Amino acid sequence: MRGHQESPSALFYVIDVEARIRPDHPLRPVKQAVDRILAQMRDRFAAAYSTVGRPSIPPERLLKALLLMALYSVRSERQLVERIDTDLLFRWFLGMSPDEGVFDATSFTHNRPRLEEHGLTKAFFDAVLTQALTANLCSEHFSVDGTLIESYASVKSFRPKIVEAESPSQDKDPKDGAGKTDSNSFKPRNAEVDYHGEKRTNETHESRTDPEARMYRKGAGQGAKLAHMAHVLSENRNGLIIGITASEANGTAERTAALDLIDEAQERHQVKPKTVGTDKGYDSGEFFQELENRKIEPHGAMTSTPPCDPDKARPANRAKVEARHRMRERLPSDGYRLSQKCRKKVEECFGWLKTIAGLGRSRVVGRWKLQQLLEIGAAAYNLLRLRKLQPTA
Repeated sequence: MRGHQESPSALFYVIDVEARIRPDHPLRPVKQAVDRILAQMRDRFAAAYSTVGRPSIPPERLLKALLLMALYSVRSERQLVERIDTDLLFRWFLGMSPDEGVFDATSFTHNRPRLEEHGLTKAFFDAVLTQALTANLCSEHFSVDGTLIESYASVKSFRPKIVEAESPSQDKDPKDGAGKTDSNSFKPRNAEVDYHGEKRTNETHESRTDPEARMYRKGAGQGAKLAHMAHVLSENRNGLIIGITASEANGTAERTAALDLIDEAQERHQVKPKTVGTDKGYDSGEFFQELENRKIEPHGAMTSTPPCDPDKARPANRAKVEARHRMRERLPSDGYRLSQKCRKKVEECFGWLKTIAGLGRSRVVGRWKLQQLLEIGAAAYNLLRLRKLQPTA
């Protein structure tokens, strides 16, 4: 018998939101872990807000919304708000009732400086990492790598730097209309620009949209693009992210950021790696020497360029050359081969962050904003890994 569709006539409904979410939904253990972490951060949230004035959007809700943005590949904050307005699952995760009005997308913009000033996204990532460390899920052998994050700016915004000059001469007749442009004139498309023969470098040019971005190419044969760099320090047992940071895109940023991440992990979490695996981009005697000074054994892949003879090197570079020689002697060892095999797990972190979390290209202008998105994305990645590693949690 054919059923007939009838228009709903009831004015009110009684909905048990908890019953609408299936018991084995993947978000359930994630929500439980996030709620425990946010409950521990109440004092930090209280210190970030005034005790008087109009109530704001709860910071717990903003952080959880950013998590949903990373977990469900939502491309923009405006689309995220629209999804929250209509998706019962999102409302359940955020602790919102079905009839509660959704906040505006500009709430993220207004609250970013507050999150940065009080380090709330960093504290949230640290709290997730602490759970993994407490459960003894992290190894003492680490890997580090870097990747390019394409800037929000277009290549057309990469123009010659503006040099501060004297104001226009005042002897011109103010009635003279020369040099004026009609701001209301119709502009059907961007002006044609011929870049052939023009040398553009980071020293002479910068992006008008994102001045912190740098024109950079990852390797030979690849095109240069406006980008930032993201760096990840991961452990080799389960591939959990131990540290993440954004930096300027340049040739030495990977080595500098790697040392900073290692020092930060030891300072904030008392985690000291025994070995660190790297790719050929980290093949530098100075970098290997810095790791050895920290009592860490480097397991870095080396380029085809052999180290020179230490006896023929200049005295200032002799220690660096000897560090490359010691690294070359480790190449046949089983520890090196195992580190290089496990090092591929850090690529999985980048793959998830750049595809699922949508950070292949930045959604914001400003490196400190990109850092917040990276910390939220890394926390989301670790939460998913913990859900698999601790299925009963």
